[in-house]
Amino acid sequence: MKILHTSDWHLGKRLGDFSRIGEQQLVLDEIIAIAEAEKVDVVIVAGDLFDTFNPPTEAVDLFYRSLKKMADGGRRPVVAIAGNHDSPERIESPDPLARECGIVFIGSPNTVVAPFKLESGFEVLRSEEGFVELKIPGFDAPLRIVHTAYANEFRLKTYLGSSDIEEQLREILARRWKQLSDMYCNSDGVNVLLSHLFFVKDGADWPEEPDDEKPILHVGGAQAVYSSNIPTQMQYVALGHLHRKQTVDFEPCPMMYSGSPISYSFAEAGQKKFVLLADIQPGEKAALKEIELCSGKKLLRFKANGIEEAVVWLEANQDCLVELTVVSETYLTASDRKKLGNVHNGIVNVIPEVTSKSDSVETVKVDLTKTTEELFCDYFKHQKGQEPGERLMELFRELQAQEDEL
Repeated sequence: MKILHTSDWHLGKRLGDFSRIGEQQLVLDEIIAIAEAEKVDVVIVAGDLFDTFNPPTEAVDLFYRSLKKMADGGRRPVVAIAGNHDSPERIESPDPLARECGIVFIGSPNTVVAPFKLESGFEVLRSEEGFVELKIPGFDAPLRIVHTAYANEFRLKTYLGSSDIEEQLREILARRWKQLSDMYCNSDGVNVLLSHLFFVKDGADWPEEPDDEKPILHVGGAQAVYSSNIPTQMQYVALGHLHRKQTVDFEPCPMMYSGSPISYSFAEAGQKKFVLLADIQPGEKAALKEIELCSGKKLLRFKANGIEEAVVWLEANQDCLVELTVVSETYLTASDRKKLGNVHNGIVNVIPEVTSKSDSVETVKVDLTKTTEELFCDYFKHQKGQEPGERLMELFRELQAQEDEL
């Protein structure tokens, strides 16, 4: 049974002032093409389907259109769970229609998937909180999925029926996963654990990720889960949340983060992106194949010594989104910023590094979405520690008007 594992689509996410919806359309089309070329039997999406609880209409449209193509009328079923960026209720709301397309949505850890059967041969055989067993077209062996969609620590403990406040979440999860696996997951089927939580190998260093992905672990988020908490019956663990493709552990089975399909922050600059293909026979560990994705703009960081070097580099690196640092002895002028913008239309941030004669360096991050007047106010507050007076602002506006006329 070939299972395609992907996650962290973050549909609707922007980078600064730049929409990524066109890139997301391309990469989802690429994933669908991979599923067809590899003759995939099931697609698993491990959470963070959207970037916010209330995604824009264009992101919702893209999501449903892409999943419908991906599922191919139930001939290639899709199972998708909610992540920490998703609304569980929104994810599950289209369930009656989704079933007819061969799509299973799981919004919460205690979701019970309603039984149904399609003409394609796809069928939900049995289900309870945290578990679903599926009949996949063309296979006698069933697919069993032990699932835990994202919920914070309090909700997870509530869902899992723990009244012990001090008990570690990972111990509660391990006990529940073992109960489900002992009850349903023998060697006659394919057994997968699907989750959107923070997993680490016992004793290993914890991976660093972009700041906007840390709250799942720290502020009000769930505790880390250890690889030793995984039941021995599992043949593959499909994870979502971390944006870089990585292996947590190979024991008791491959435990993988597939990563996001495109880079979403400059902390991911230079990362390659993948989907993972798990080929699983009953009673055996999954055999993995990493498939690199090509769609989506590159995110690049560059540090230039002066405007002219920045211009040369920008001209040579057009099809990308850029975080540009410019080292100079003075702050960038309005004409400098205009010159950079005329050369490249994908500059997200400009960071001046202003050097004094003593070679000390001061770094200031400039938001190019602000007006010149707003940037002047930011600069004055940074230098003087107070807002500029109205008389000064009137003089600034007069000078700005004169520059605009030139």
